[in-house]
Amino acid sequence: MKAALWYGKNDVRVEEIKEPKVEKGTVKIKVKWCGICGSDLHEYLGGPIFIPVENPHPLSKNKAPVVLGHEFSGEVVELGEGVNNFKIGDRVTVEPIVACGTCPACKEGKYNLCENLGFHGLCGSGGGLAEYTVFPQEFVHKIPDSLSYEKAALIEPITVAIHSLRVGSFLTGQTALVLGAGPIGLATIESLKAAGASLVIVMQRKSIRQEYAKRSGADIVLDPNEIDVVSEIKKLTNGVGVDISFETTGAQVGFDIGVNSIKYDGTMVITSIWEHEINFNPNVVVFTEKKLVGTLAYRHEFPAAIAQMSDNRIKAEGYITKKIHLDDINTEGFDTLTGPDKKKHVKILVTPDKSLL
Repeated sequence: MKAALWYGKNDVRVEEIKEPKVEKGTVKIKVKWCGICGSDLHEYLGGPIFIPVENPHPLSKNKAPVVLGHEFSGEVVELGEGVNNFKIGDRVTVEPIVACGTCPACKEGKYNLCENLGFHGLCGSGGGLAEYTVFPQEFVHKIPDSLSYEKAALIEPITVAIHSLRVGSFLTGQTALVLGAGPIGLATIESLKAAGASLVIVMQRKSIRQEYAKRSGADIVLDPNEIDVVSEIKKLTNGVGVDISFETTGAQVGFDIGVNSIKYDGTMVITSIWEHEINFNPNVVVFTEKKLVGTLAYRHEFPAAIAQMSDNRIKAEGYITKKIHLDDINTEGFDTLTGPDKKKHVKILVTPDKSLL
């Protein structure tokens, strides 16, 4: 079968590889659509980050080259021994967590914090940028007929946002700042509105992404090149600051504005993955008892995301800005997302099936 494999920085190749086989407790899925994620871009531009290169991943036992892709939907085509919750033809999405199940975090149910954590599509266990993939049944989720395969490929990033609200202990009626209006930023805006935020402010430099932020529900969009964002937020919140901020840019400016825009004892949730270290003076949080919280992926929230997307509490409209074939993932995918038109795009979906285009 065809698959997109990461060999190294700026080196992704579409190649013929062996079709994966089902094992006990696993489900084989024919991939319909897979999104190119910000994590994939980080690996492409600055990796390896999550991808094992020198030593095999402790759970997958594999190392680069690895099949990419962890935001995907598809159809069940084969069942392994002991699989009773699925049938051939089921429409599904995958929660792409690779966890040991035995470490302290896993035993607490916090499998996203597994000491040997990996991600399907990054750690060498297969991935969604391929014709077929196989994954354990406990991390496969059915999707309703009302949710298209294309929309279902957006469940994963929406779930990232929902988890970040839970980690940040967001409460209905609070005010919030979202740093950046890329895919995760937009998902965070929608999740905040669905959860009852009283005010959602977005920091986004001038581009079409400002319009995307408004369409997703942002009440106010501020450009750091045109205005002092922190001062403006203080004015909008009676001199106090927002209750909570969500950093999705992975940039120093986003971090600084995020931590300085929250109120005393407010919370900044850091969702972004960082390619470089940044400067930070801890007194900024010591003197005000502000809280910095990291958030990684998700745990137990896929059903909630599926439900909220199915009943249109989270619409995710306009996220899909381009659909391409797997063969063209470099020229039409990575080149586009790293080129001059990158800000125009939210999510590029990839399919191995030309009949879907």
